[in-house]
Amino acid sequence: MINLTFLGATGQVTGSCYLLETANYRILLDCGMFQGNRETEKQNTLDFPFDPAKIDAVVLSHAHLDHCGRLPKLAKEGFTGSVYLTEASFPLLDLMLKDAVHLQLQDTEWENKRRERAGKELLEPLYELEDVEALLALRVAVAYKTPADILLGISVTFHEAGHILGSSIVRLVIKDGQDSKTLVFSGDLGNPNSPLLRDADILTEADVLLLESTYGDRDHKPLENTLVELRETLAQAAQTGGNVIIPAFAVGRSQDLIYWLGKLQRLGGVPQQQIYLDSPMAISASKIYAQHTHLFNIDDAEFTKVAPHGWQTWLKGLVYSETAQESMAINRLSGGAIIIAGSGMCNGGRIRHHLKYNLWRRNAHVIIAGFQAQGTLGRMLVDGNKSVLKILGSEVNVAAHIHTLGALSAHADQSQLLKWAGNFKDPKPRLYLVHGEKNASLSLQTCFNRCGWHANIPKIGERITL
Repeated sequence: MINLTFLGATGQVTGSCYLLETANYRILLDCGMFQGNRETEKQNTLDFPFDPAKIDAVVLSHAHLDHCGRLPKLAKEGFTGSVYLTEASFPLLDLMLKDAVHLQLQDTEWENKRRERAGKELLEPLYELEDVEALLALRVAVAYKTPADILLGISVTFHEAGHILGSSIVRLVIKDGQDSKTLVFSGDLGNPNSPLLRDADILTEADVLLLESTYGDRDHKPLENTLVELRETLAQAAQTGGNVIIPAFAVGRSQDLIYWLGKLQRLGGVPQQQIYLDSPMAISASKIYAQHTHLFNIDDAEFTKVAPHGWQTWLKGLVYSETAQESMAINRLSGGAIIIAGSGMCNGGRIRHHLKYNLWRRNAHVIIAGFQAQGTLGRMLVDGNKSVLKILGSEVNVAAHIHTLGALSAHADQSQLLKWAGNFKDPKPRLYLVHGEKNASLSLQTCFNRCGWHANIPKIGERITL
């Protein structure tokens, strides 16, 4: 008998984690961080609902923290199996987890100073650098479209997902005695409008399909309209002298933004002379992207020619801001700059400093170019919250112009998800919608039901038999 238990990213976007059990083995699909408000993030500190030492292998869809962020905790608590991932995810996982542990230890130290003064119990970090190193030693890279036997009777094949570099659609074939089943997990499916990566591969057969539903309740605006809006926003900011602040995920979104700004620059649509990438992790990720241009699409011959020479060759005026001193210097700029910084949902990192110094300015512009989970500062801005917000201990009035450019998202939208899933042949696989907030999953479920599918929305802890 083959069982699957949903342990995260059900009823919410983050915390990807699914436990696959056969008579002989236990495998985790992803082991991601819960992200959002304080209550959501408390889930990261809870005990796993299984014994980490008894997990035989982990299969990782890609290297975003909501899919990989709890892996060091898994190693800390006894996991010693292999972590299977794509070749491009191999260096990105190193980058993501080392940055995550650095920020986490920093935050824990700051919080413990506050607690010590108040006479409260001190916090333990979720994991430490030695746990990250132990986890990274377990990585096994697998090429796209190359079946790999990971355990006796169980093979995995990674297919291009088009979401970020190295992202994959996971195809698992599980033989358990006389029983054989195929499980397909979409991971995060990319937006076909992505300027850098190839479109997601088409799969046609499965017994069970886990499909993300992040944008299950909407379609993105047409890309052409979004690029016009981006160009107009940059022009308006230049005319009124304000800064343009762009929260961006370090891996994926930052590189896409640099591409589009470079493209607009060639058309005379970027009047700003100062463009800052204020994120050491995004800078490192950009270098990893430049080392994997063989995985890029070839839609733009000019970019393909320039890309190997570096992002600063493509986007003139791009400045890498790596040190804390360089980042603080940007805060002294009252206008005339484009500032790209993390985190993408504004729930940490350097972007909060830039928002603190710019949100109250009426001539400033904030461009939201990615999904914002409930409870994050980014979501408050998208929802039009104009009240005074508390950022880094200061009260800040929201007077800046807020723009949401959905077409720049790295996730497929409702129509794109339906189209991709529509390639599966009859009999259709059993369909489970994951990685979506309640309204998004319900909306996508309705669409699938109209198309003749029976779409399920699992609950946390729900167990099914394949």
